[in-house]
Amino acid sequence: MTPVMDQLNRPLRDLRISLTDRCNFRCVYCMPKEIFGSPTHFMPSEDTMTVDEILTVVRALAPIGVHKVRLTGGEPLLRRDIAPLIEGLTHIAGIDDVALTTNGSLLSRERAQALREAGLSRITVSLDSLDSGRFGRINGVGFGADRVLRAIDHADEAGLRPIKINVVVKRGMNDEDVVPLAQHFRFSGHIVRFIEYMDVGNSNGWTRQEVVPAQEILERISRQWPLHAIDRAYYGEVATRYAYDDGGGEIGIIASVSQPFCRTCTRARLAADGRLFLCLYANHGLSLRDILRQGGTEADIRNAVAGLWHHRSDRYSELRGRGDRRSPHLEMFQMGG
Repeated sequence: MTPVMDQLNRPLRDLRISLTDRCNFRCVYCMPKEIFGSPTHFMPSEDTMTVDEILTVVRALAPIGVHKVRLTGGEPLLRRDIAPLIEGLTHIAGIDDVALTTNGSLLSRERAQALREAGLSRITVSLDSLDSGRFGRINGVGFGADRVLRAIDHADEAGLRPIKINVVVKRGMNDEDVVPLAQHFRFSGHIVRFIEYMDVGNSNGWTRQEVVPAQEILERISRQWPLHAIDRAYYGEVATRYAYDDGGGEIGIIASVSQPFCRTCTRARLAADGRLFLCLYANHGLSLRDILRQGGTEADIRNAVAGLWHHRSDRYSELRGRGDRRSPHLEMFQMGG
């Protein structure tokens, strides 16, 4: 089949799948505990997409261009059936990359090895500070940075490489950690990706003044260890890549606020309840779960998504700050990052 293109000539290549809207962290920029402290904020288990439903969706979308799948949440490792899901994904024709983003809290040595044996290609771990006190305040539950570092080691031992370390940088929260994090992972073979603090969801109180722009992040690190820009690995890669002049590896910077990359966005997002969203900032989605539970086929899913993508023109980050105030949209833990 011919890959589907949207109104800005962007192909559908990547599918981000949220396996659950639940998380055991309460990060201040995503699920602040003063707001999301009650189980009533989360969907009942019967509303969550099953493994078979997820596999049906991916089988439907592979022929129209999807070849990369990233499993997210909430915290995806809260799903006990994640290994059979990964194994099923690896057997779908056209899917050549299955990755996972996790906070690392549940990634034991045994779990990492089981995920690798199921067919997981690589893993991304979130770590916003090396200081356990500060990291515990950021994640809202006092979880220590040393435990996440052990999880990264477990992933490395299991061969889930290259390992990427995601760092959300917020001024006054952890911007002092930029250089120490870069230093810690130099020569490790892992790639730290610094992410500008974004206005995702409706509950984190985002202001532009709290954004540490990509250029400032780059300058802080370059003053210690000179860097040079390197090419993106593929069309649609969200991070701008830089390599250390001394061979110490590379970093990435995701600058969706100061340097929007909407024009090359190839991602769709499947929420845990089966709604498909075409932008991280969307406020409505198409329920693929309902199509399936009403007897729909793979062809029905494929036709519905192809039609939706063909009419897509989303580019929120490019338009941020222009015109009227944006309407509310889903929280990131509901949609998946």
